Amino acid sequence: MPPRAPSGAHPAWDQLYESAAAQAGHVTQAQALDAGYSPQLVHYYVQDGRLERVGRGLLRLVHFPPSDHEDLVILWLWSVREGVFSHETALMLHDLSDALPAKRHMTVPLAWAKRRLRLPRGLVLHFADLPKKARTWVGAIPVTTPLRTVLDCEAASVSADLVRQAVDQGIRRGLFDRTEVNAGLRRTGQERHAAAKLRHP
Repeated sequence: MPPRAPSGAHPAWDQLYESAAAQAGHVTQAQALDAGYSPQLVHYYVQDGRLERVGRGLLRLVHFPPSDHEDLVILWLWSVREGVFSHETALMLHDLSDALPAKRHMTVPLAWAKRRLRLPRGLVLHFADLPKKARTWVGAIPVTTPLRTVLDCEAASVSADLVRQAVDQGIRRGLFDRTEVNAGLRRTGQERHAAAKLRHP
């Protein structure tokens, strides 16, 4: 019989499952603790085969149905759920263009730029404070909106062919219109010009 939580209360499997259901079957060690699973209990259920460790402080419910892009969920949980997938990764998630990025791109808050971070292999970080209107979801994956994705890719000098493809496909699918793209590109250009003037007055 597994050990109980330090408080003596039974662990709340339903609570753990609810957290996992929103994260493609994954939970953090902190979420497990909130549900009454002490490190000793987690170790017991890992040995028992109900949980598996998939990263530092990250667990997966073994019998949870597998889903697409579980690797991205793990990276998102690494970011303490503050990151948003962006740039070429967002192109892929939105199925815009033929983008098949070898690395995963994620935008995290500007404050993260001052942190000393040990990045998971294959992860590229971009720093920006994304407004709510620039975010959306693809399943359990937080991602920049199609319009924001195109603008980010243009600003980051992603292949012009991919950006052109993404714009054409986005307009054809009704995700945005040409006026929105042009306005966004002008705004981005003005912001980059202003930033350059600050660096070189």
